[in-house]
Order: sequence, then C-alpha cells, then structure tokens
Amino acid sequence: MPYRRLPNTDNARFIALQTALSKGKELPPFKLAFTQKSLQKTQSFLTRFERAIILHKQSQLRQVKNNKEYYKVLKKAKLYISHFIQVMNMAITRFELPASTRISFGINEDDKALPVLISEKDIMYWGKKLIDGESSRTLLGQTPITNPTIAVVKVRYELFLEAYRFQQILKEKSNRALEKLSLLRDEADKIILDIWNEVEASYNDLPDVLKRERAKEYGLVYIYRKNEKDQVDFQDSRQKETG
Repeated sequence: MPYRRLPNTDNARFIALQTALSKGKELPPFKLAFTQKSLQKTQSFLTRFERAIILHKQSQLRQVKNNKEYYKVLKKAKLYISHFIQVMNMAITRFELPASTRISFGINEDDKALPVLISEKDIMYWGKKLIDGESSRTLLGQTPITNPTIAVVKVRYELFLEAYRFQQILKEKSNRALEKLSLLRDEADKIILDIWNEVEASYNDLPDVLKRERAKEYGLVYIYRKNEKDQVDFQDSRQKETG
C-alpha cells in the first residue's frame, strides 16, 4: 500500500496549502472534505507564509548577487597586502632595507615567507599590521616601502572592510528571514497535517484506491514503495496489452 508523504520544501508546503484553500473557495462547506476551522487557519496563515518565503528568497538573492562584487574587493585587498610584503622582502634581499624591518610588521626578522592570507580574518589582521607598522616606521624617518605604497594598500584594505561590513549586514538579514520562515514551517506542517487527516477521514468509507484518488484532489501526495511501483507498472502494461 502506498504511503502518504507530507511536503518537505517551502514550495511544496505552499502548494499544499494553496490547493486546500482553492478547494475551500470552490466548494460549499457541506461538500468540503475538511473542516471550516482548518480552512480559516489556512486563509489567515497562507499570506504570512508566502510573504516570509518571498522575503527569504529576496534576501538570499541579494546576498548572492553582492557576493561577486565582495570577493573582487577581497581579492584586491589580499593582492595588495601580499605585494607589499613581497616588495619589502625583495628590498631586504637587495640590502636596501635591514632584515629588522620585518619586525615592524609583526613578522620574525628571519621569516622570508608570506603570511597566511586565506580567510577574511587573515586579511583584516595583516592589513592592519602593515598600515600600523609602516606608519610607525615612517614617523621614525625610515625609508617608506613603495610600489605599492602603504597609502594604496590602505585604500584597498578600507574598501574591503566596508564591503565586508555590508556583506555581514546582508547575511544577518538573510539569517533573520530564514529564522522567521523556519518558525512558520512548523505551523504550516501542522495545518497541512490536520487538513490531510480530515480529508482522509471524510473518505474513510470508500475503497482505498478511490479514497486516494479523491484525496489527491485536495493535494495529498501518495508514494508507492519500489516493489509496489513495479507491480503497478506491470499491471498497467498488461492492461495495455489486453486493451
């Protein structure tokens, strides 16, 4: 016997509720296979649920759309921070700067490797280190590093920080929209379950096949298990052959 499967996506939940509501508007109360109480719940709930779905999709789309621009800015900041350190290391190799220059930026004097620049926190940490370090060096009259200068690095770093903050705002809005939608999902599932139970109960005296056919008109979904589906397919093919 096939089993009933409740919707498990927001779109499927919305369709199930919309189908029930359409039936409620189409049929008079005495012909409707579920109660007026459930119909009223569906009417008052569906608009809120649809609005929550739309807001969540909009917030997600805006975040995804902004992601492309955000990662361009992040990549540029990472590039300039990396180049600044490489230029410093090359100047040290050419004896234009002392190896102790690295200490001003929080790097070990003998460490010629580039620091890890993978995460956003890495970019924030090293961007600030370079800006503060170069400011301290130049105040002491030491030779500034050029190509890129720290002023150029700072511009790219601050653009990254601004983009990061905006992206976090979009992320928080998306998370809040998801939280609101998640709360409504439980309510949607309860309403759908009540309606489907009432529909099946109203057709309880009918043969199973007819009961399911009538219930499907209200949006109920039935799934055949693999062995049952194979059997149904076999019966259908035999009917076509004999027909």
